[in-house]
Amino acid sequence: MSKVRFFLKRITQTVFLLWLVLTFLFFLFRLMPGDISDILLYQGADPDTVAEFEESWGLNDPLYVQYFQYIYNFILLEPGYSVQTNEPVWDFVKMNIFNTFILAAPAITLAYILGAVIGTVTGTKRGGKLEKFVPVPLLTIGAIPEFFLAILMIIVFAGFLGWFPTSSMIDPAVANQYSDDPWWRIYFTQSFAMHFVLPFTTVVLRYLFLPSLIMRTSVVEVLGQDFIFYKRVTGLPKSARLKSIAKHSSLPVITLYPISMARAIGGLVLIETVFNWPGMGYALVQAVLARDFATVQFVFFVIAAFVIVANFVIDIFYSVIDPRVSLDD
Repeated sequence: MSKVRFFLKRITQTVFLLWLVLTFLFFLFRLMPGDISDILLYQGADPDTVAEFEESWGLNDPLYVQYFQYIYNFILLEPGYSVQTNEPVWDFVKMNIFNTFILAAPAITLAYILGAVIGTVTGTKRGGKLEKFVPVPLLTIGAIPEFFLAILMIIVFAGFLGWFPTSSMIDPAVANQYSDDPWWRIYFTQSFAMHFVLPFTTVVLRYLFLPSLIMRTSVVEVLGQDFIFYKRVTGLPKSARLKSIAKHSSLPVITLYPISMARAIGGLVLIETVFNWPGMGYALVQAVLARDFATVQFVFFVIAAFVIVANFVIDIFYSVIDPRVSLDD
């Protein structure tokens, strides 16, 4: 199979999976008990308001009409209105996506860089004290539930030491001060930096153990290859050998990185909730509690879409850099 056909096949599979997720969410939220009308009635809305709302949402149309309108609206990023804020879901969620990304991207990137370094060092020091000692704290941190790790960070560094704020992304007074400025200005304030440290450190610690252990295992495997032995006997400097080992061992870690990034979009629910960080996970929790089905539906789709697209990127990446990958798979 040519690379062009391989790319087209993967693109088709990706689009099909996205459509499958959309279809599943459509029927899931329409077959589950309760509906938006019940919520409005429970909140005290009069029947005329409910009828008008159902008409504007097309809830009185046949199911197939609702389905095609639903797909069309998602393509246009118009998945409906949030019950919580009475504004378009996309306008409500897009800042949450950015807030999660600005937390997850640098934290997971740093975790993977540190993990690759730790894995390389411990893998090349087989049998040494470093190899025996380092995995223990990494596995310990990895075994701690992330919500408990976040609570520990707050207790120690915000409670006992008082170095950092306990929660939120920025002080309300600072947010009001910059309310008339461009939205991005708050991300360059001291208040944001102080609020950023604890959730950032928590994410780094939570994601550190996996790349370090995978890198260590990969390094040990590469050390047993003939080409490494050949480089050693030919007198290649140790630094050059170490660079070669790291290069040939890093593919599994590089592969795992985009998956971790994609899963973090919705996978930081507990950390964001503990720190009251207004990201995707926090938005999902608030939407579920408010039975804001339009927001929940869209957030679920965004999370799934990031994972699906990440897998597509990995497939393309592998096919380009590794000639051993079969394009017929």
